[in-house]
Amino acid sequence: MQPIIRIACGSALASLLICGAASAGPVHDRVMTRHVVRVCIWPEYYGVTFRNPRNQQLVGIDIDLSAELGKDLKAKVDYVDSSFATIVEDLRADRCDVGMFAIGILTHRMAHLKFTQPYLSSDVYGITTKSNAVIKQWADIDQPGVLVAVQAGTSMELVMGERLKHAKLVSVSPPSKRELELESGRVDVFLTDYPYSRRLLDNADWARIVSPPQPVHVLPYAYAVKTGDDAWHKTLDDFVTRIKRDGRLNAAASKNGLAEIVVR
Repeated sequence: MQPIIRIACGSALASLLICGAASAGPVHDRVMTRHVVRVCIWPEYYGVTFRNPRNQQLVGIDIDLSAELGKDLKAKVDYVDSSFATIVEDLRADRCDVGMFAIGILTHRMAHLKFTQPYLSSDVYGITTKSNAVIKQWADIDQPGVLVAVQAGTSMELVMGERLKHAKLVSVSPPSKRELELESGRVDVFLTDYPYSRRLLDNADWARIVSPPQPVHVLPYAYAVKTGDDAWHKTLDDFVTRIKRDGRLNAAASKNGLAEIVVR
């Protein structure tokens, strides 16, 4: 919580220019006054903010860390379903106070949102079937006739749309359709990040990962807030600094199989 600043304002003009400038922004004030923080999540993000279809329980690194944010702020955490395609509008329309689901720091998002310092980063990985005879190594992906699936609305769609020169990009939605398209043979490979690759390796005995021999596009992940509230942005950025320093980030990453992509 921000310290109380006492300034003797000798006039109405001084009160407007000095005392008014000391006040926090609307999101910061609302969270601190109501003791509720609304956290946008993408409930399909394995290891990050994943809603288990068997019991509807939310699990993942940012479920754990958003709970820590609530403790630090002495605020109740309310989760709001969002997605990479809608997070900009969800934040700007005040449907939530912060996006906490490993949001890639991309230029088109930076035009509308403010990001904390990164806390995770991931390169691009390919997932194919163990029986696939076409994709044996990374160099086999960008070849004529190869069908490459990506999740619609994600950074992967933008990045690979620019990088693929010979293969055909296939955008699919919802995320589970990628597996169906791959298992059926309608696509040869789908490209994803480290957390989602863990989902397939942990849960699908038919899946095989294809790692690039050198970095392709390492993307930093952070928490996002809307612009215009510097006090609220600083609150979130200070939180990331604390969890890096006190071990909470490392503990949550290890628990959820993401220790390899922590940004320290």
